Amino acid sequence: MDMNIHNFVKAEIIRKGMTMRDVVEELHIKYGRSDSVSNLSGKLSRGSLRYEEALEIADVLGCDVVWRDRRNAS
Repeated sequence: MDMNIHNFVKAEIIRKGMTMRDVVEELHIKYGRSDSVSNLSGKLSRGSLRYEEALEIADVLGCDVVWRDRRNAS
């Protein structure tokens, strides 16, 4: 995959009509996270986002993270 996590998440945020601030606020409301926009952006840029955080971001964006066996994919 040539799209890094930063670009992927930012593109999904835009597709959902949200901003990074919206995502940070939703993460605070739903999960009690206290990240700032710059903190989250930095994690995305560095590729240091934890899996749990990625799942929570996907949740607030209304997305599912799906694991699919490539050997049996059609």
